[in-house]
Amino acid sequence: MWAKLNNLVAVMPWEDWAALALFFFGWVGYAAFASRRAKVERTLLASTNHFRKVWMMQVTYRDQRIVDAAVTQNLAASPSFWASTTILVLGGLLAVLGTSEKATELVKDLPFAARTSMLVFDIKIIVLLAVFVYAFFRFTWSMRVYSFGAIMVGAAPNVDVFDSGQADRHAYAERAGKLMGMAAESFADGLRAYYMSFAVIGWFVSPLAFAMATLAVLWVLYRREFRSDVLAILRA
Repeated sequence: MWAKLNNLVAVMPWEDWAALALFFFGWVGYAAFASRRAKVERTLLASTNHFRKVWMMQVTYRDQRIVDAAVTQNLAASPSFWASTTILVLGGLLAVLGTSEKATELVKDLPFAARTSMLVFDIKIIVLLAVFVYAFFRFTWSMRVYSFGAIMVGAAPNVDVFDSGQADRHAYAERAGKLMGMAAESFADGLRAYYMSFAVIGWFVSPLAFAMATLAVLWVLYRREFRSDVLAILRA
């Protein structure tokens, strides 16, 4: 067992393994931190989720919900666009993986780029593929959840049904708002994966550049989700 583990570790230098571990633990750790922090602080996603619930409450006061359906369709268009773009990115990465020998020679010509074997280069491409596959699944799930939200908007009872007490207005708005929030969270996860993919690009330069790019991306994500001007406006 130890021999197999040593063979696995020997595939790449320890600097690459350390940078890769920082990338994955940083990504997973930040996602967990953001999710936990949202329960005690109004983050960007938590603030917009508040307005989604307000929006769904307004839906229960309208008999004509054409505007609401249009807004839902417009929201679902964003993850659809990104999912289509991700397919193109995946196709490009698979093409590079098929011609890794030529791609390796090209990378070696870049200034300050680390000299690595073809196997290590393939591992870097596979890591990028994994990041974008994850993003694709999150974007497509966001599309589906938005379609479920559109169904809830369309299935909302008329105003007189809510007014008469036959349906609970607050409970319905809460459920619909949570559903829209789940779609937005899935979309945010996909965008976060795109941000993290820029850190992986630094790996083609050197493990140190990879580690520094990872920390820089995490800092940008933190600033935008917890300390941005947009968040200040939404909190006001």
